[in-house]
Amino acid sequence: MKIFLAAAVIALLAGPAYAQQVPQAGQDIGKSEKEIKDEREADRAYQKSLGNIPAQKAPDPWGIVRSEGAPKPAAKDAPAKRAKAGGATN
Repeated sequence: MKIFLAAAVIALLAGPAYAQQVPQAGQDIGKSEKEIKDEREADRAYQKSLGNIPAQKAPDPWGIVRSEGAPKPAAKDAPAKRAKAGGATN
């Protein structure tokens, strides 16, 4: 009985695996000339439509967080200036 159950499980699992096989060389899976021509025309139309899209500026992800009149951060002092201004060393 276990043998029949094992055979049934293997048979059920083999069906989907068999369906995923690559078509054999003798099978006709090519496209007709009309289909190839239609694909070329569609590709040309797509490439032409890409040319109609205006150039966009780079997105600013923090643009909604910053206000328009926010001051820019001041540049940090150079290390040499900090050493002269400190006076005392540890």
